[in-house]
Amino acid sequence: MALHFSVPVSRNSGESLTAQIQRFIKQEIQRGTLHPGTRLPPSRSLAVDLEVSRSVVVEAYAQLAAEGYLEAVRGAGTRVRSHLSREAVVPVLLDEGPVPPMRWDLRPGSDNAPGLPRREWLTAYQRALGAPRPRGTTRPHLAGEPELRGELARHLGRLRGVSATPSGVLVVGGFAQALTLLCAVLPDLGVTELAVEDPCHPGQRRFVRDNGLRVVPVPVDDEGIDVDALAATSARAVLVTPAHQFPTGSVLSAARRDALVRWARSVDGWIVEDDYDGGLWYDRRLPGPLALQRLAPERVVYAGTASKVLDPGLRLGWLAAPEELLHRLLHVRARHDLGTESFTQLALAELLRSGLFDRHLRRLSQRCAVRRRSLEDAVRIHLPGAAVRGPAAGLHASVRLPEGTDEAALVAGALRRGVLVRGGTAFGTARNRAEPALVVGHAHLPRTGIAEALHAIGAGFSRPGPGSRRR
Repeated sequence: MALHFSVPVSRNSGESLTAQIQRFIKQEIQRGTLHPGTRLPPSRSLAVDLEVSRSVVVEAYAQLAAEGYLEAVRGAGTRVRSHLSREAVVPVLLDEGPVPPMRWDLRPGSDNAPGLPRREWLTAYQRALGAPRPRGTTRPHLAGEPELRGELARHLGRLRGVSATPSGVLVVGGFAQALTLLCAVLPDLGVTELAVEDPCHPGQRRFVRDNGLRVVPVPVDDEGIDVDALAATSARAVLVTPAHQFPTGSVLSAARRDALVRWARSVDGWIVEDDYDGGLWYDRRLPGPLALQRLAPERVVYAGTASKVLDPGLRLGWLAAPEELLHRLLHVRARHDLGTESFTQLALAELLRSGLFDRHLRRLSQRCAVRRRSLEDAVRIHLPGAAVRGPAAGLHASVRLPEGTDEAALVAGALRRGVLVRGGTAFGTARNRAEPALVVGHAHLPRTGIAEALHAIGAGFSRPGPGSRRR
């Protein structure tokens, strides 16, 4: 890499050579010129190029590594740290323009994915490619490959209590396509409004609106969606996350589940159950909740996805729907595409059939449990008075802040210290004045990363005194 990394140094400057090298590399990272994962020249080579002592470069690299900008990868040299965001981040709560790449990105759904179990996936894909297939079956089935639909029906029944036959399962290109199809079908059933949880993912509200339905926000508390508030609206369809509400982490209580089903039957309505994290439950103190769909298969559309527990890049999802609705969904889909890519479906079917998926899910649960405990410990140390909310489940957690905490100031301060985290208000509507909170994606972080990120957030945290008000 000689002569491919030009660092301007001046021996007439009052600044040391080490500091000049360090400052230049940091500036290039902040500008986005040096991207995450970029390999830097070996210290010996750069020292020769710059005509300085090797110890000068070694010290500069070491200091940048200590500050979190660089990392030493065994067998691969020194690289720009991979945890830095791949692009400059524009803060939501500050009017200071673009900010430097973040050291820690705690946003749920960002890079907060566990990573595809590559060895198991490769094994499953090789088996799928090697299996003989009948002539004339190379074109994808519109509803999904029969092998995958059968495995999903068995898997969802065993793991989530879903009541579905293979013929009642529809394979789609992720939850986004599932929601698009539902938004197209519901108006034919006289449904022009879709109630959504408040708070929820803001992109989901926009997505529903963009697909032609009116969005009706309904508040959520520690028992899940407020069914009485839902019943007070004119909506006849609702989108819920009952197993692990996003973003609060609350679980829909048994009483609310029964009430929600009674509501759907009374208004001749529909419930869309988004089981987005696939029942990833690792709270040993409580049994994991089963799917809401089992209570009313004729009224609930169950939606799942491979995005959270496998990899977002797979773009695989599935619906378990009543027969009447499934036929309508297939009719709409036939106007848009000819089905989901076959070989990926067959590989997932093999992953489920062979037990490789179960093995991966156990490992993922163990990893998430460790990260969750690390988050709880870090919150207790660095954010006194705050608490991690809800059961240990999924890839993210909601951290409830003490009443009176200035959530916006805390998020902004974390941003200045290299940590990108979302406050709870980013997910709610203006009508829902939620308590101050942080929504933390934790599954992708090393345990030390969780502690370092919370330490940086806590540096700007002061526990509100009695009588404090939220600003």
